[in-house]
Amino acid sequence: MTELLAVEPVLPEYRYSQGELTDALVDIIGLDPRGERLIRRIHAGCGVDGRHVALPLEQYAELLDFGQTNDAFIAAAVDLGAQALTRALDSAGLAPEDLDLIVSTTITGLAVPSLEARIAERVGLRRDVVRLPIVGLGCMAGAAGTARLHDLLAGRPGAVGALVSVELCSLTVQRGDASGANLVASGLFGDGAGAVVATSAGATETPLPRVVAAASRLYPGTQGVMGWDVRATGLRIVLGAEVPDLVRDNVGADVVAFLAEHGLTVADIGWWVCHPGGPKVIDALAETLGLPLEALALTTESLRTVGNLSSASVLHILRAALDAGPAPGSHGLMMAMGPGFSLEMVLLEAR
Repeated sequence: MTELLAVEPVLPEYRYSQGELTDALVDIIGLDPRGERLIRRIHAGCGVDGRHVALPLEQYAELLDFGQTNDAFIAAAVDLGAQALTRALDSAGLAPEDLDLIVSTTITGLAVPSLEARIAERVGLRRDVVRLPIVGLGCMAGAAGTARLHDLLAGRPGAVGALVSVELCSLTVQRGDASGANLVASGLFGDGAGAVVATSAGATETPLPRVVAAASRLYPGTQGVMGWDVRATGLRIVLGAEVPDLVRDNVGADVVAFLAEHGLTVADIGWWVCHPGGPKVIDALAETLGLPLEALALTTESLRTVGNLSSASVLHILRAALDAGPAPGSHGLMMAMGPGFSLEMVLLEAR
């Protein structure tokens, strides 16, 4: 099993209330009075009190095209990702040169060389560090990245690896776009990062959980439900209203089947690390899993305090679950949905 050594969430320094962000976005997007009424109603129903963003609000008006926005993404993402990785290595009692492999994930900007290559040079990783950038898995990538880290470590006994997730969703808001998807995204998503350090060495002194197993599910005929339309103006969100129904109709059965493979049931899961897709998605998750909403309280609280951080959210929620002190031997389930439409599940065991 893969043993977690550190989980460190990081947020940008700039935080604003939901009301402040709504006021600013009316002008940034360029909404007419009808659009302003709509965005205020949508933002009020997102279940979000405030969010962190990559830049001071006044700087967003200065970003006039995709090139400028993506340059801002790279600069801020490398800073935030390096901060998350450094904190995680420090927490694990490791130096940068102890890292054998690194997985990075982001969906809110484009970087070639990829983020982990830029972070490696910033932090001082070894020249022979093995790198795996993940692009395209969206909100699911924090769970999927943890699973792929587990897969890589399984083939490298004694190795130490890291996952770094950086998402700067505020830099994807589209100007001049009054579509429902853009307005929902502008009220739901926040900026943040997180890093996980893990090992396959075995018999470590870490009190953090082990990764027991992982599984993926891809649902045919759903490619148009969630993702990006890449336009001259940047990354324009695709966010279908059918997402809660897809969760309700599919996720519960797949979770039950995955747990059964390991001799477990939903009732055996003591702590849930679920991606905060939004209020309707959280309700659908609770319904399909047969859980009271209280079981997903960490997810709801994360959405309320920082918004949906795309792939980084589950790492923030995992840290909150660990801080709550899961009982030794209890099982947790990390899960998230993303473009595809798809599902990723990671079974954890507390120590």
